[in-house]
Amino acid sequence: MSKKKSVQKPKNIKKTLLRIFSYMAKRRLLLILVILFVFISSGATVAGTYFLKPIINQGIVPLIGKPLTPGALLPFIQMLLLMGGIYLAGAACAYAYNRMMIVISNGTLNAVRRDLFNSMEDLPIKYFDTHTHGELMSRYTNDVDTLREAIAMSLPQMLTATVTVAGTFIMMLILSPLLTLIVIGMLVIMYFVIKIVGSRSARGFKAQQKALGETNGYIEEMIEGQKVIKVFCHEDIVKNDFAELNDKLRSASTQAHTYANVLMPIMGNLSYVQYALTAAFGAVLVIFGSMDLGSIASFLQYTRSFSQPITQISQQFNALLTALAGAERIFEVIDAEPEKDDGYVTLVNVCESADGTLTECKEVTNTWAWKHPHHDGTLTYEKLRGDVRFHDVTFGYSDDKMVLHNVSLFAKPGQKIAFVGSTGAGKTTITNLINRFYEVQEGKITYDGINIKKIRKVDLRHSLAMVLQDTHLFTGTVADNIRYGRLNATDEEVHAAAKLANADFFIRHLPQGYDTMLTSDGANLSQGQRQLLAIARAAVANPPVLILDEATSSIDTRTEALIERGMDQLMEGRTVFVIAHRLSTVRNADAIMVLEHGRIIERGDHEELLKQKGKYYQLYTGQFELD
Repeated sequence: MSKKKSVQKPKNIKKTLLRIFSYMAKRRLLLILVILFVFISSGATVAGTYFLKPIINQGIVPLIGKPLTPGALLPFIQMLLLMGGIYLAGAACAYAYNRMMIVISNGTLNAVRRDLFNSMEDLPIKYFDTHTHGELMSRYTNDVDTLREAIAMSLPQMLTATVTVAGTFIMMLILSPLLTLIVIGMLVIMYFVIKIVGSRSARGFKAQQKALGETNGYIEEMIEGQKVIKVFCHEDIVKNDFAELNDKLRSASTQAHTYANVLMPIMGNLSYVQYALTAAFGAVLVIFGSMDLGSIASFLQYTRSFSQPITQISQQFNALLTALAGAERIFEVIDAEPEKDDGYVTLVNVCESADGTLTECKEVTNTWAWKHPHHDGTLTYEKLRGDVRFHDVTFGYSDDKMVLHNVSLFAKPGQKIAFVGSTGAGKTTITNLINRFYEVQEGKITYDGINIKKIRKVDLRHSLAMVLQDTHLFTGTVADNIRYGRLNATDEEVHAAAKLANADFFIRHLPQGYDTMLTSDGANLSQGQRQLLAIARAAVANPPVLILDEATSSIDTRTEALIERGMDQLMEGRTVFVIAHRLSTVRNADAIMVLEHGRIIERGDHEELLKQKGKYYQLYTGQFELD
């Protein structure tokens, strides 16, 4: 049970932030209103604090030591009401921009998720072979959630805090430049603390996100493989492997949060020191008459207001770092190189005249042809036959390890070609190459005489239907899962395909028949029934070329016999590639290819290979002795 590692790119905070803002900018009007309301809200906070000066100097100091007369408190009450009104306006703006940020964050995340999913669908099969499901799911769950929190909470709070700090700093300069120098000195110290601790915290959060993705991937893999784990009694091994991953996650998380959590107490203590120094020097200035009592009261409140947003910035900084680490991982998938396709030959529906001339037509004729565009602007059409040939094909999933070596074979229209051999011999690889899931390193594959690299992948795959080794069913009705082979298939065509695959009988005995809902990959069906639906799905596609990858390996002998009868009808007039370990399923093949270590070591029909008494003979007689 190997663990695959994702490739981590160097962290680029500026680039990632700009990328996030490009998504948010799609809602420019709301974003402008948010910025406007942030300035109003923060400005109200700053202006409201300044009113302490006239309240004390004009509303309180004149009353000290004097008898209270009617109307003496009127200036105090008026300024107090004005101050309250300003704060109330600021609170209303804060409520408004927070509501708007929720709309912006949800819209942004909707676009990010859409781009992430669309990019994933455009990725080549190779990407999914080298990344675990858990790693990809972590992008949709953990990373998207942290990004949502950052956009909805961290960014507006940091913007508010920044505007508040700027406004407060200006007012402090107006009140006392000398005391402001003390605050600036402490601010420089705070900056270096944030820089040192924050950089280490950023590395820790990135390592934590990576470890979390690996752990989630391992958990998902183990959940899917519970039967295998228990059959081979590997529970202890799995527990130990998980313990290692869990410890790695704990270590990364501890390091990240150690630096993150130590930042707040340090900043808090530094703000207390700053407040004490400011109060002491301010008292001296008041004593010597260089500053009035109202000014020092406002300045001290500004000092407290100045420290609070800086502390808030340091708190949200950690959340923002986590979100940026997650956003980087999301953008890695979005920016991953999509599946390349340089093909230009397309598959079109054609009408055939009496003299055999093919013309492209809109009505459905079930007659298909390859459409060749030429440099001079002309078009030629070649009827789809299903002639597939390998010409000295050499291929490896990595350049240093070849899986197929100089493989040459042909399948004429309507022929049934079977591949047999031990696991890892290269049987499934051949079907992957026919679908152009991978490109060959040497040699070529032709389809009706056309190099498949010249055929657009979507058109190539439309001409094929494949029953995969691992049957996958989607959440939906039985009919929907069969119709997945051809979305515009009618109910009658779906039922006919099910009958052809001998699935109609068991489907009609389900609680709602063809309308029975399937969930969790068809967990309410047996493995054999899921395989039958997969075959029906291929049948409804009505392809000229059919690929059966271990199609009957999970079906009992009786069901296999039913399928064989149905498949004989389905295969009529089609080119069929069959991969099966049970040699009884390939006896009626037109040609059987025996693969060993990526090479075809024997070829011929069933009788010819038995007469050779080679590898096929050994496999065939050995199987029957086992049976």
